[in-house]
Amino acid sequence: MTAVQLPPVAPEVTATLVEDLSPRLRKRLDAAVTKLGARPTHRDGDTVTVAVDDETELRLHAPGGVVATADAITCGCLLAPACVHRAAAACAAPVADPVAETVDGPTPEASEPDSEPTPTSDSAPAPAPAPSPLPLPEVATPAQRAAADALWSAGAAVLEAGVDGAGAVTQAALLRAAHTARLRQLPRAAGAALSVVTLLRAARAGDPSYRTAELVTALAELLGTAHRVGAASGAELAAVRGRARRPYSPDGALRLYGLFTEPVVTDSGHGGVRTWVAGTDGRLCTVGDVAPGGVGRALGVADRAVRLGDSALTHRELGRAGLAVSGATVSPDGRLGAGKGVKAVTARGAAWTEPPLAALWATPPSGQAARALRSTSRYTDPDGGGSDLLFLDVELLAAVRESGGTCLLARCEGGISVRLTVADDDPALAHRDNLMLLAAAPGSRLRIIGRLVPALHPRLALLACSHPTGEGTIDLGLDRLRRADLPDPAAPVHLASPQPGESDAYSPLYLLERRVEQAVPAGRAALGMLGDVTAETRRISRAGLHTAAGLLTALCASAARRDRDLFGRLLPADTDGFALYWLTAARYTAAVAESLCAASWEDPRPAR
Repeated sequence: MTAVQLPPVAPEVTATLVEDLSPRLRKRLDAAVTKLGARPTHRDGDTVTVAVDDETELRLHAPGGVVATADAITCGCLLAPACVHRAAAACAAPVADPVAETVDGPTPEASEPDSEPTPTSDSAPAPAPAPSPLPLPEVATPAQRAAADALWSAGAAVLEAGVDGAGAVTQAALLRAAHTARLRQLPRAAGAALSVVTLLRAARAGDPSYRTAELVTALAELLGTAHRVGAASGAELAAVRGRARRPYSPDGALRLYGLFTEPVVTDSGHGGVRTWVAGTDGRLCTVGDVAPGGVGRALGVADRAVRLGDSALTHRELGRAGLAVSGATVSPDGRLGAGKGVKAVTARGAAWTEPPLAALWATPPSGQAARALRSTSRYTDPDGGGSDLLFLDVELLAAVRESGGTCLLARCEGGISVRLTVADDDPALAHRDNLMLLAAAPGSRLRIIGRLVPALHPRLALLACSHPTGEGTIDLGLDRLRRADLPDPAAPVHLASPQPGESDAYSPLYLLERRVEQAVPAGRAALGMLGDVTAETRRISRAGLHTAAGLLTALCASAARRDRDLFGRLLPADTDGFALYWLTAARYTAAVAESLCAASWEDPRPAR
């Protein structure tokens, strides 16, 4: 049998199967998950079969693509259905992310009180009723608070154990809490919990696409959202509670103008392209085509027709043309839907210097950076929308050598020095070669599009630019510049050292950031063994970051604290206290880093 990916399993199914295991089988569950992941599988319609051994098969029935009930996982071993194999299969499969019901208002826990009786003529003349008091802001229901508390406890347990200790049983507790939270109409916290489980599994499986920073963000989002439910009210509660995910919503007729096309290559082996377009009001949308296939697929898909209505444009062509779309559907993050009701025909595009596209370059860099930061913020409102792209007019200066490679230094409006980096260093893509060719044209003035790279200095991943000759545009990941395209004569590339004021910005905030990250893979005990951190806190304090110094001291002290009872025996660790200190430090470092990034984009010239 060939290897086939297991179908997604609903969170409550996994939680139920793990909870039904005996304590002895729970201890064997992680080993069973690892063993089952190496066994051959095959698909027959809606059923995926796993060969547990030479004589035993395990089946996952997924009508509609999702395993929705515990009975849909069956095993042929002698211990079934009380065997470890069914729970192991659920833990090895991806987590299904069901779309919860839309939350537009509070969910009453009890019926409303009966209305007042209507006065009759016998009661007249009655005194005028007193004016009704202003309604109190909506608060979370007791059931929602209980669900949030369960999420907090499950998240704190993950932080206590670390990645290595957060096995299938710990994950199942988090899945159960996520399912309950979704039923209690807390979709934002439930979604964060599912993200934590997915990232934990990727980390434990050695997935090359896993990043510790992503798990830090997901875990802080989970703990932060759960912590706020009980105290929030009104509009804040609505934001904390969140809304059910709405993949696409109708948007009527749209007139779109192509901007550029970028290749998309992921560490998980997917490849494709994303074409950016803008509406008449400047709103950005994307048309994508990403699937398994890597960089080879990304290069090939660029010349295939876009999957949108009756348009015959390729992605490359759409990046420089236009579309008239009727029956459009758009996701919250701007992706255009390609359903049967969508109609699209080719229309005239617009140059970057013509309306409506020219307006994208009219906003000052500081304003664009602030908007992009809101979009990329680790803990932004999921419904906030926005884009992380910046549209700048720059003058190229020189290539600059950095610790991680070479970037291109440019100057934009307001005298702000910006470092332009490659969006993807894969040699099959054109990013690196194009950047080095542009470095051979110091003094050239270009109109560029880049993706904000949060840092302590202005930094963009360069995606597209106007042609150096002034005619047309260049998709820097797909199109390849030639030396003949540069102003004559092209200067040799000179790797310059950063000038004063342009050196790598430094902040000792990283001393706290690394401890926040260290706790996630290794758990609380790792920070508890650090010992004295006075030297680190002094360095942080000398930079004026006294709050960060205090947080580092408190975080490490909380990790090391273990009280004893009257007989000298160790009491359980205060997981809630440590989680609260860790959450505070994580949110603080993120807020300070974003503030420093925004400040770096301010006009350095003194105000007149």
